[in-house]
Amino acid sequence: MAGLARSVAAAILLLSMTTFGFAANKVIIILDASGSMWAQIDGKPKLEIARESLRTVLQSVPADDEIGFMAYGHRTKGSCDDIELIVPPQAGSASAISAAADSMKFLGKTPLTAAVKQAAEALKYTEDKATVVLITDGLETCGGDPCALGKELKESGVDFTADVVGFGLTADEGKQIACLAENTGGKYIQASDEKALQDALVETVAAPAPAPAPIPEPAPAPAPQAAELDYNLIPTALLKEGGQAPKSDVFFEIFKDDAKGTGGEHVDYGYNTVKFKLAAGNYIVVATSGAARAEQKVSLTADKATEPALNLNAAEISIHARPAPGADVDRAAQITIAYPGGTSDANYGEARSVVPTGETKVTVSLGAGQVSETMQLVAGQVVDKDMIVGVGKAKANAFYTQGGEKAGTDVSWKVYKAAKKLDGTRDQVTYAYGPDSQFDLPPGDYVMGVDVQAVSAEQPFSVTVGQMTDVNVTLNAGVLAVDAPGADGFKIYEAKKNIQGERKQVTYAYGEKMQTTLAAGDYVLVTNFTTDKADKETPFTMKAGERNELTVQ
Repeated sequence: MAGLARSVAAAILLLSMTTFGFAANKVIIILDASGSMWAQIDGKPKLEIARESLRTVLQSVPADDEIGFMAYGHRTKGSCDDIELIVPPQAGSASAISAAADSMKFLGKTPLTAAVKQAAEALKYTEDKATVVLITDGLETCGGDPCALGKELKESGVDFTADVVGFGLTADEGKQIACLAENTGGKYIQASDEKALQDALVETVAAPAPAPAPIPEPAPAPAPQAAELDYNLIPTALLKEGGQAPKSDVFFEIFKDDAKGTGGEHVDYGYNTVKFKLAAGNYIVVATSGAARAEQKVSLTADKATEPALNLNAAEISIHARPAPGADVDRAAQITIAYPGGTSDANYGEARSVVPTGETKVTVSLGAGQVSETMQLVAGQVVDKDMIVGVGKAKANAFYTQGGEKAGTDVSWKVYKAAKKLDGTRDQVTYAYGPDSQFDLPPGDYVMGVDVQAVSAEQPFSVTVGQMTDVNVTLNAGVLAVDAPGADGFKIYEAKKNIQGERKQVTYAYGEKMQTTLAAGDYVLVTNFTTDKADKETPFTMKAGERNELTVQ
């Protein structure tokens, strides 16, 4: 834990200092609470590392620092709107933030772009100095553009900075969100494990503030020389030679040319429209956009700008996933793009990507529906299209009686195809839990099966593309509650015996109390006691829509 304590100590500096080491006016920490935080680093879930880090770090925050806490993906699974400012920026917020992190669930998606925007607005970034610290272990999954947001916030803010910690991201993944920090003058910190997190934070924020520079002595006027340019390398990337630039983000890297046919020392990097000022010499420029990559050698001087156009030899595709013709984009739809040499499946609702030329297969999955299309792409081609999955929605609820009270706990659903197989069984399509469960299904006939504790029921239904179908299943059941002091457990049987004189067991429980849902009918409750007291049989009747409370002595 010593390493974690040191990394935490460095992290507190990140929360209370700006990029240059001076105290920030206000800071909002944004924590990624998506389901991927259950993944482990060195055998420990990332969410536990995050919780412990926050708890320890915040103990050292100066009492007058105004720290706020925001999270996304912590309340609703599959929602892009699940963003909450849990603790507004305020002094003495350490205990409130720690308590919020400790009680948080990790289950949702990653709307990081919208979260940063909301945090900036909460800090009144157009009126005051504002700092946001984003800790994320995943990429944007809700269609946001973090690079564009960074530019927007920097241009319209008084003094806005976003620092981004990529917690467990790969280098390629980090490139896709580093622009959010770079475009605001902040820092992107790559942390692949606990030690890397510590090193990155110490290197970034633990150094002391620079001492004031001494007033220089007047220097003699320099001899006249050739004018030096502000920038001498301005690269661009094109889908094909002489073609258009991609709308997707382009990541540029500059390496020293070691004259051996391989890249040498990494010199600099930038995104999209970027300019570099480099020492005269030979370099290799590498451009990456989506799954496409190009490189070109350049020779630079200090007094002449070089503007290489790198040919990605690629196509750009934009996909909009819709459940039905004319419907809005569905953010729950997963888009998988299989291109020559790889696959991208971290796309939901909409996806825009640059891919190498050749055969590319796009698959959109929404619930139990799926649609695919294979394209033969050529350099410079731009594809912008809707992909219609062709599904309707079904919303399921169970009621104790027709038109009566809705069952709200221990409800599990299974959706089957209506047609039976030769052996009399049906193929299961999908499943879910809880009231108001919704299913995306291809058109056709189905059977909705529901289990509520000891009760099972079925309801046939049909689905039409683009329409919502309410599936309301009547359980014809009530609730039994039993209290038997000193009991070891219970068994419930149907009252009617079969031809061998045996009763069918319906359910069972352990302890002195039990509560369960039972179909209307006659039953026998057998209570087992922990002492020498004999088992006791209690006949009872369940009525639909009613609660039956039994006390067994």
